[in-house]
Amino acid sequence: MRWQRVGAMVATIVAVLICALVLFPTYQNNAILGLDLQGGVMVRLEAPEGTSSEDMDNAMSVISNRVNALGVSEPEIRREGDYRISVELPGVKDAEEAVRVIGTTAKLQFVRYDTGEIILSGNQLKKAAGYMDQETIDPTKQYGVALEFNNEGADIFSKVTSELCEKYGEGDVNRVIAIVLDDAIISTPAVNEPIMNGKAVINGNFTSMEEARSLASMLNGGALPVDLTIVEKRTVGPQLGADSIEKSIQAAIVGIIILAVFMIVVYRVPGIIATFALLLYALIVIGVNVAINVTVTLPVIAAFLLSLGMAVDANVIIFERLKEELRAGKTLRVAVDSGFKKAFATIFDSNITTLLAAVILIAFGTGTIRGFAITLTIGILASMLTAITFTRFMLNLLVSSNLVTNKKYYGM
Repeated sequence: MRWQRVGAMVATIVAVLICALVLFPTYQNNAILGLDLQGGVMVRLEAPEGTSSEDMDNAMSVISNRVNALGVSEPEIRREGDYRISVELPGVKDAEEAVRVIGTTAKLQFVRYDTGEIILSGNQLKKAAGYMDQETIDPTKQYGVALEFNNEGADIFSKVTSELCEKYGEGDVNRVIAIVLDDAIISTPAVNEPIMNGKAVINGNFTSMEEARSLASMLNGGALPVDLTIVEKRTVGPQLGADSIEKSIQAAIVGIIILAVFMIVVYRVPGIIATFALLLYALIVIGVNVAINVTVTLPVIAAFLLSLGMAVDANVIIFERLKEELRAGKTLRVAVDSGFKKAFATIFDSNITTLLAAVILIAFGTGTIRGFAITLTIGILASMLTAITFTRFMLNLLVSSNLVTNKKYYGM
């Protein structure tokens, strides 16, 4: 029976080590890094004073659609105050293109050249797509944007183009529909025949496929309901992000080593068990963060290190209660059970207050503050789990195996 317990204890430690070797590289490959760690672009936009909350929400929705069209992984879009929107785009390298796509109003209109009447707007647009015509020899028509209108737009387009063809002869300057983007004419195609299928093209102003795709993504995202002014634009280089990651990892490693040495020196055998409990704690916290797609930023790393300290604190409370019971003359088995029971209330009280604060930050915080609070919450729950269950399980196995019976190896 004794050696069965020793075997169970060794098997548990080996399992934790194997999990660490297998899972940590997996976590690293699947972690989503924030702007401050992988570099990217941060843009802050401001709407005119007096803009309604509904328009601000609609503007955020349009920006979100445009950012998604850019293919940015885990963008951060949030309101700041009443009239500002902050957009963080991790991994984006072309800052100017990103800013142009985000901040352009993209108000599309089709205007009759003869009367100046607006016949269609972006509201009737069904979809837009960039294209490249490899057969044309006209460089102004090599790239363009293909437009398709909804049923309402297709009916209007059909009626207007039919009327123009009937009213004006071929080659007449009035037989034109101007395409206007943000009050600027970008194309003036002639109507050669009635357009019955609800489709049109924009070309003549594109020098690359990327430009055509950018305009298509803006049109698909819809026009911004308000004019937004760019008040701040900041680019974080990937090298700065790499330095942040390296320093954060160094800080975590140094901190964990110091904590492990402290626990082992002061509490000896229980300190060794606590070290493995901290390793299990790190596996749980990082794994849950990766599983729920938490964007890893410097505040998230800070929350992890803070909760790591709280996990050590829980073990310290348990081991100090254990020492008190041993000083009172109790046996190891009784001291372990009694120490855990007396430590539980203290650990629970100290963690529940921090947990409540973290929940409030999750409910009312935004951006990196919310990420900090989520990681802190996961860390608090994991620290209680590992300290109260794993540490207790390992200590009970150790004591019942009679492998180490001298009380001085338990911190006395």
